[in-house]
Amino acid sequence: MKLQKKIFIFITLAILSVIVFICLPENAHLIPTYDEHIFYPFQSLRGRLFSSAPLSFGDIIYVAMGFSLLVTILKWIFWLFSVTECGEKLAVSFVSTLNTALFLYLFFIIGWGANYYKPSLAKNWGLVQTDSALQQLSKGEFKQMVIADLTAFDTFLINRINEYAPHYRSSSFKKINRRAVDYYRQYTDSKVKDYGLGIKPTLFSYFMERLGVEGYYNPFTGEGQINKNMPAFILPFLISHEIAHQAGIAAEGDANLMAYALCTATDDSSFRYSAYLEIWLYTNRRLYYRDSALALSFEKQLNKLTLAHIDTIEEINKKSDNEYARYSSELFDSYLKMNDQKEGIRTYGNVSATAWRLEQRRILDKNMLIIIP
Repeated sequence: MKLQKKIFIFITLAILSVIVFICLPENAHLIPTYDEHIFYPFQSLRGRLFSSAPLSFGDIIYVAMGFSLLVTILKWIFWLFSVTECGEKLAVSFVSTLNTALFLYLFFIIGWGANYYKPSLAKNWGLVQTDSALQQLSKGEFKQMVIADLTAFDTFLINRINEYAPHYRSSSFKKINRRAVDYYRQYTDSKVKDYGLGIKPTLFSYFMERLGVEGYYNPFTGEGQINKNMPAFILPFLISHEIAHQAGIAAEGDANLMAYALCTATDDSSFRYSAYLEIWLYTNRRLYYRDSALALSFEKQLNKLTLAHIDTIEEINKKSDNEYARYSSELFDSYLKMNDQKEGIRTYGNVSATAWRLEQRRILDKNMLIIIP
């Protein structure tokens, strides 16, 4: 009887999961209603509950879930050797585990994941070139246009990096986090600016460093976590990126664009420097694939402080040059593609194009309030 009840719950949850998975991509117009009535109130509630504590509740939950899964697997192994006596226990436990996984998926979608299906931030801000204009270009013309844009933006970023590097000042994690939250309140229309914004150092910094992960958002507790061992010059952009997830921006490329827009809208030299450097790394890497000599010539124009910072980044990257990091990257790529991010982890680098269009827009409107759809 107990097994039949578990199977009934499994069928119900499976049907709901399939409906959500199929219907969400076709009903993106419902996401604003979801945000207003579900996500924003829920994120604010989670902020009230968890933001005041310095410890990450999400990390604790993940440890507990991992330990519980390990114990369950050990039980399965034991029961397999006594399948005659423990067959029903094994079946009930296995179906219960499936039910838990399906419940967590639905909770993930309802609590935050539905935001993956909203129109891109670039589209909302009018930074996307129309298909009709692009279709008029030949393949060669399109390639030249891309190189021209990358070259122009690389030049712009080099000038900004060299301008703000002398004014860069290192700060502690707490101070940068506090300033980032204040800037979201000042420069954006975030619906969760009173509660629900703010980043914590993760308990898993050592492992994240080896996996090449700088930070992550916990969709169950609404907390943003970062690797506390990251150098201070990266933190303004990194923290702003994770706060973007708390504000309802799910796509990684959009979170990068949001972080860039926020950091460069402030009068804070350290935030501006961090954003210009981070986006330059994406932009120059893309330019290198198309014209390596030109990309290297741009790098030589950087000031000594920035070159030292780049050396620091390369040392960090060496720690994640291993099979575990590559496997982790492949898993995350699959996760993004499953959640309507068709380019997977490549979406991070799309900010090179959208950020350049944002700068061109700013020529016309320098005092633009940052709208978070």
